[in-house]
Amino acid sequence: MKQLITNVHILTMDEQNTEYKDGYLLIEENRIAQMGFMKDTLPTADKIVDGQQGILMPGMINTHTHVGMIPFRSLVDDVPDSLRRFLFPMEAIMHADLVKASAKYAMAEMLLAGVTSFCDMYYFEDDIAQAASDMKVRALLGQTIIDMKTPDYENAALALKDSENFLAKWADKELIQPILAPHAPNTLTKEQLETVLEISKKHNTRIMMHVEEMTYEMDKFREEYNQTPIEFLEDLGYFEHDFLMAHCILMNENDIHIVKNYPKVKIAHCITANTKSAKGIAPVKLMKENGITVALGTDGPSSGNTLDLFTQMRMTPNFQKVANLSRDIFPAKEIVEMATIEGAKALGLEEKVGTLEVGKQADMALLETQSVNMFPIFNPYSVVVYSARAENVSHTWVNGQLLVADGKLVEQSLEDLRTELYAQMNEFVKEAKRRGEED
Repeated sequence: MKQLITNVHILTMDEQNTEYKDGYLLIEENRIAQMGFMKDTLPTADKIVDGQQGILMPGMINTHTHVGMIPFRSLVDDVPDSLRRFLFPMEAIMHADLVKASAKYAMAEMLLAGVTSFCDMYYFEDDIAQAASDMKVRALLGQTIIDMKTPDYENAALALKDSENFLAKWADKELIQPILAPHAPNTLTKEQLETVLEISKKHNTRIMMHVEEMTYEMDKFREEYNQTPIEFLEDLGYFEHDFLMAHCILMNENDIHIVKNYPKVKIAHCITANTKSAKGIAPVKLMKENGITVALGTDGPSSGNTLDLFTQMRMTPNFQKVANLSRDIFPAKEIVEMATIEGAKALGLEEKVGTLEVGKQADMALLETQSVNMFPIFNPYSVVVYSARAENVSHTWVNGQLLVADGKLVEQSLEDLRTELYAQMNEFVKEAKRRGEED
């Protein structure tokens, strides 16, 4: 099938920063087959989408989230130490059907916001993989491995064993890539972290982990090893392998100088969650000056409340400008790169997606420009970063398939997804109300 998108301002995000201000793009099956200007002779197609002078850009990539946590949204806002006081206890009543329904709803939210790929860490990840398959999104998925009882495993040993089964079950899928997801350096023993690394080597798979996010994490490694978690992980050998570190809020200059020597190590920056929890502002400027790939993530919907990258794109430069007292750093185009091609690099997907180039898979988002907040457009990158909202996404394609059209899901009903999720939340809601009354 051939799909032709016409009358669009194409931001390719390729190395040359190629733009087609009044352009068209042809999708053939699941790949980009042709791009050009409307003044040229247009190719024929089975389906034509009139972009109405909208902005066509690569699908955005959410490099760190927990899609099973939609039920927690707005539950523990403004609460100190919510992780240990509320989240871990409440997660004890999570179950597979609830996580799967939450995941589908979260994926719908991302698709409606032009997010076409995401990287997830949570429980019941096999059910999340099934949900991703049903929703036809591109996903890297890892079962949480943590040294405590979880909703799906009695202990970390069982989680480690089943993580290996998960890798085998979901290997070689077109849109789903299984990974390993140890929770954090401080929530696993040294031996368990070494086992994760052995499994990674055996299956040649990526690892995602929360790193240098918590002050008590930093204190633990200083007291027990006289090291930072970064120094500890380097000694274990983690940095020799494809490794995505989420947050890295508390990285110091020496940590950054260590990481810059390991090109396989990437960082998922989650500004909304980090600042909302008052954990700090990650030193992204220094990271990027040292050549480290830094992409954008939302964290879970309890931490950042939204799964769209427009919020992250707007807040990232705002906080970095304030932290560095410089208004001219992090220009808008660089932020759009963090949401697209840098996200692809962080997940090892840059040969497939992240830019709009002939031969690449057609993961794309079309932003309408007719709404009040989208006029005028002097700089399209600035409009994407500072003006646009998730509601401005009119169309989303993943792997050449149109999944959002005219701002609505094509193959799913958002109302049905919400109804199913709420039906699975019965016990969760009761427990949330009980804990709220106690607090």
